[in-house]
Amino acid sequence: MSDTVGRRIRMVAGLLVLAELVVYVLVAQWIGVGWTILATLATSVLGWVLLARQGTKALADLRERARTRRSPGTELGNAGLVAAGGLLMVLPGFIGDVVGLLCLLPGTRNLVRGALTRLVVARLPDALRPPVRVESVRTAEVPRAADDVPPHGSGSTRLVIEGEVVRGPDGRPLT
Repeated sequence: MSDTVGRRIRMVAGLLVLAELVVYVLVAQWIGVGWTILATLATSVLGWVLLARQGTKALADLRERARTRRSPGTELGNAGLVAAGGLLMVLPGFIGDVVGLLCLLPGTRNLVRGALTRLVVARLPDALRPPVRVESVRTAEVPRAADDVPPHGSGSTRLVIEGEVVRGPDGRPLT
């Protein structure tokens, strides 16, 4: 991590802690210190309950994807957002509780994922922004055999990309 990135992260973390303190003091002035402490404890308990429920569901979805050998894409993102949301809910602070709640609730999790996706894509170089197209100069059209049924449509040729296998089915390099 470069020094500039580390400095930015420390600055953002410091500003978030300051904002949490300001909100905490304002809430304490508004409803009283006792009620503020009680509300902090209640949101932490709520965070544990939601983390247990949503975390179990997210892990079950991941296990199902692994069992059926399908890509875990969205399920892996859900598990990460549930973990981050649970952590934010358990830690004291009302701003973190709101963001954590957005990550934990299934209805708002897609909004958080979309916002994070847009943030990451905006910071990518132009060549890596979706949709990424891969082109090869080593392709050839090969006529179809009579018994070869096309998967999509009824084309008479199929595209073959020349290449070589560098790892076997067990993951070890071929010699």
